[in-house]
Amino acid sequence: MSVGIIMLCHTALERAADAARHWSDHGCPVVIHVDRRVRKRAFQRLRRSLADVSNIRFSDRYACEWGTWGLVQATQAAATRLLADFPDVQHAYLASGACLPLRPVEELVGYLAARPETDFIESVTTEDVGWTVGGLNIERFTLRFPFSWRKQRRLFDAYVRLQRRLGFARRIPAGIEPHLGSQWWCLTRKTLTAILQSPDRAAHDRYFKRVWIPDEAYFQTLVRRYSQNVESRSLTLSKFDFQGKPHVFYDDHLQLLRKSDCFVARKIWPHADKLYNHFLSADLARQPAAEPAPGKIDRIFARAVERRTAGRHGLYMQSRYPQGARETAAPYSVFEGFSELFVDFESWLGKVAGMRVHGRLFAPERAEFAGGETIYNGAVSDSAALRDYNPEAFLTNLIWNTRGERQCFQFGPRDVQQIGAHLAQDDNARIAVISGAWALHLFRSGADLGSIRKEAARLQKIEADHLALLRRPSAKGRVRIWTLAEFAENPMDHLQTLLEDINPRSARRLTEVPRMIDLAGFAEFLATLRNQGMQPILTGDFTGLPRPAESLPQRSRPHLVK
Repeated sequence: MSVGIIMLCHTALERAADAARHWSDHGCPVVIHVDRRVRKRAFQRLRRSLADVSNIRFSDRYACEWGTWGLVQATQAAATRLLADFPDVQHAYLASGACLPLRPVEELVGYLAARPETDFIESVTTEDVGWTVGGLNIERFTLRFPFSWRKQRRLFDAYVRLQRRLGFARRIPAGIEPHLGSQWWCLTRKTLTAILQSPDRAAHDRYFKRVWIPDEAYFQTLVRRYSQNVESRSLTLSKFDFQGKPHVFYDDHLQLLRKSDCFVARKIWPHADKLYNHFLSADLARQPAAEPAPGKIDRIFARAVERRTAGRHGLYMQSRYPQGARETAAPYSVFEGFSELFVDFESWLGKVAGMRVHGRLFAPERAEFAGGETIYNGAVSDSAALRDYNPEAFLTNLIWNTRGERQCFQFGPRDVQQIGAHLAQDDNARIAVISGAWALHLFRSGADLGSIRKEAARLQKIEADHLALLRRPSAKGRVRIWTLAEFAENPMDHLQTLLEDINPRSARRLTEVPRMIDLAGFAEFLATLRNQGMQPILTGDFTGLPRPAESLPQRSRPHLVK
């Protein structure tokens, strides 16, 4: 027989027994190493369950803590036993108790028989490694690591910092060029024997005992010294998340595992009965000859990592907030200055667009929900105190709880401004701004000139800062900005554009616009502000602007009290 299996086990021993029996039934001898920390009763139960199988052996046991030399010792002991007890083995395949063969064993045997001199092991120089997590590449080989990274993290980190500060560096033995790679390999008998029986093995072992995570470096480095033909890849499908932790495969990954064409996969959930029953069945269908291709499913794992780290539009979970501008579930529209320019704009827009339109959701007094509601979908309250505690959460909760219905609301410089940066960065925001429209409120207020001048300066500064956020190159919201003069000159075309943005499929053309307030005397009002030292630059040029045909009934003109 050409292939022997080395199994490293520490949990779910009953599943390891199923896999070992499967390998054995198909002619592959197996040597099992069980972590010395496993209780004796569980170990004896495993031995008894496999006592009837003649080509299964057990090796000497070592304690196998993650990242320590014990894992290499365990592999050395099992490999030595495999080569000694089964002289016909030409390839040794290293697997774990959580590994599962995905294709008929005969296909693996045939694949390796066609490549009798090839060693399959991921072996990459430290300069080329891009997947290490923890910040240590070449320093794995040049520093000392007497403390456990998992159990003594503070001591581990402190000792690394101390060595860096002192400039300490271990000498790498002559003839050794550090390489890293996956722990799971398949080596030829010739190469494995050369590593285990090397006259320099004692020196190599002394050196690698103090390397961090030696199971990812020992065989990966020495194979470059003794092998004539290395394919730097593993035949085992083993995926890791962004934190360096292995992905666990469950029953619903069945089709994904079949698609990979890999011979073996790790790490399988011990209760994945569907996977074990399917892949360990005697009538597992032979697949067309194909190279193992884990790259076929790399795109799926890349999307999973992105989803895990960055979330998606509208995705919320109890464990974390989404990041960046990925916080709303659907597009929404923000109108700035429209309610100042038009009479009862919210009602008109709701009627024309066929939706409920909110007032000033971020007004200082309360959130002005459509219809004057005090509690909206999802128990979202109109309380200003609750809203202002976390304005982004308030808005995203509203959008999430009303998804399927486009939300529209008013905003302006008289409102609470904390939400402004979020609006600019949210690619679901559709923002329409009539700059300077706040001046219409002052124009109609009838307040004294001193109060108007100070308030105008304050509102213009707030709006200028807000517009600067919207105009940043990094802003993601869709923004349209008109000055008050530009919009008042041709309101119908601008409103038509906005309605098409809300409902692109609608072919309806506007025949009338909402009634615009009476702008008679507004140009003189702006001139008075300028003469008093306040320059209203955001309103645009009202010089010679014709009076709109749509206006309120004639009434006395507001005036400034001097």
